[in-house]
Amino acid sequence: MNLYSRQFLDWSEPPVNFQSAAVAVLPIPYEGGVSYGRGTAKAPDSVIESSRHLELYDEVLKAEPHRMGIVTIRPPEIPENPALLENVVYLSVRDLINAGKFTVMIGGDHSITYGYVKAFVEKYGRISVIQLDAHADLRKTYDGSPFSHGCIMSRVRELTRDTLQIGIRSMSLGEADRISSENLSVCTMEEYRTGGFELKSALVRLPDPAVLTIDVDVFDWSVIRSTGTPEPGGLLWDEALHLIKTIFARKKVVGFDVVELSADETDRNSSFAVAKLIYKMLGFKLASSVAQGLINWPEKPAGSIFR
Repeated sequence: MNLYSRQFLDWSEPPVNFQSAAVAVLPIPYEGGVSYGRGTAKAPDSVIESSRHLELYDEVLKAEPHRMGIVTIRPPEIPENPALLENVVYLSVRDLINAGKFTVMIGGDHSITYGYVKAFVEKYGRISVIQLDAHADLRKTYDGSPFSHGCIMSRVRELTRDTLQIGIRSMSLGEADRISSENLSVCTMEEYRTGGFELKSALVRLPDPAVLTIDVDVFDWSVIRSTGTPEPGGLLWDEALHLIKTIFARKKVVGFDVVELSADETDRNSSFAVAKLIYKMLGFKLASSVAQGLINWPEKPAGSIFR
């Protein structure tokens, strides 16, 4: 497996190779499915560059999650045809999870998630997908294309009917009608903040394992402002970490992606926040493995604990 010249965290002490690493980070620099602002193709490199400035010690976990071993894979060749792109993502992710790696994908626009989820469906059969997003993304087509980022949850639901959407605060009338007629599990931002949605019950109803997909526009602009289709009123940093930590504690999360950052040279904060979010989530995964008795903290985990 070819490693990328730019490594997430850029950590070399102790040296990490593909065989010993528990985690593989896969950058997908693609923005062929965007509909408004651009910059998602540059986002993976921006996040990786920002990650070099992270402190490796997690003051909440009281440990250094990087010691699980994290390697970054060289991005695949990105075709212009979105249908071909789906297969490229699928094959790349399939190879990594079959090698026993907990695979984290950095986008890129949200349309890349279809190939990512497809690989996990092939590996595990029935899975659930939890989406954190400002948008419902349930259109059948958008701008004349079924491959738009505005259609991704519609496409994901072709692979699995076990979905949960959280933080939604923007949708069309057609999407609202679909949510109602199909009784989809959707927690709007207003319902999340007022307690109008039984989130813990919804998590219990989802089968394991679970894949988590995070569109960074779920965040408030004070946390992440550089995204292609921004919406006001999103999750604050600590609010989001509490939610994500709850998901990792209650579900067997086997992978996650983070998408829709629009790289902006005038905004280092957003890229840094995404890098820290990824590192925090890897810490949550490691902590959940400790809670399940798979390892004794702070013993260095082997890749097999994440399967």
